[in-house]
Amino acid sequence: MTDQVIKDAPEEWEIRSSSTPFTGKKTSVRTDEVVMPGGAVVGRDYQVHPGSVAVLALDEQDRAVVLRQYRHPVRQKLWEIPAGLLDVPGENPLHAAQRELYEEAHVKAEDWRVLADVYTTPGGCDEAVRIFLARGLSDAEGDRFEVEDEESDMELARVPVADLVRGVLAGELHNNCLVVGVLSLVAARAGDGLEALRPAEAPWPARPFEA
Repeated sequence: MTDQVIKDAPEEWEIRSSSTPFTGKKTSVRTDEVVMPGGAVVGRDYQVHPGSVAVLALDEQDRAVVLRQYRHPVRQKLWEIPAGLLDVPGENPLHAAQRELYEEAHVKAEDWRVLADVYTTPGGCDEAVRIFLARGLSDAEGDRFEVEDEESDMELARVPVADLVRGVLAGELHNNCLVVGVLSLVAARAGDGLEALRPAEAPWPARPFEA
């Protein structure tokens, strides 16, 4: 058995042509004609996405800030952690995460770490998400963010991490960022501890930014 480094690596196959048959408000659909290893040229359709951030915010009672929101594509109300899009290319993801925590939960945090970086659906979308751990919570100052559309029906709660883990493993909680966030938290605690997590402004090759 040979030693193998288990680490994702950048690679890009030749693209013969590319088109954008659909452009939406925040995302678009691209069609690339990609040269396969055997020489065949195959069309690949995928969603082009600006990238996102999500926040697993923990209070002193080991409860996570979660919200329940309607998600039309899956026709369900999902329990999620605060999350949102990067507003502009090259935006500092920490700043985006702090903004989302304020807007969705009206909370601020003193201690920030990176829990995980993921591609949500790499077979059909280039969305990259950075999931943060936020601790040292306190109520934010100022007026609440004015919500609209699906967010106007949003519910907020603080739920013990142990209950979220049970819900994930029971198949009752399905949001990608919540699942990855709570299980990463458990893994970090069982491993080198939360203080060993990457700093909040660790490099993010999937969405480069300036600190």
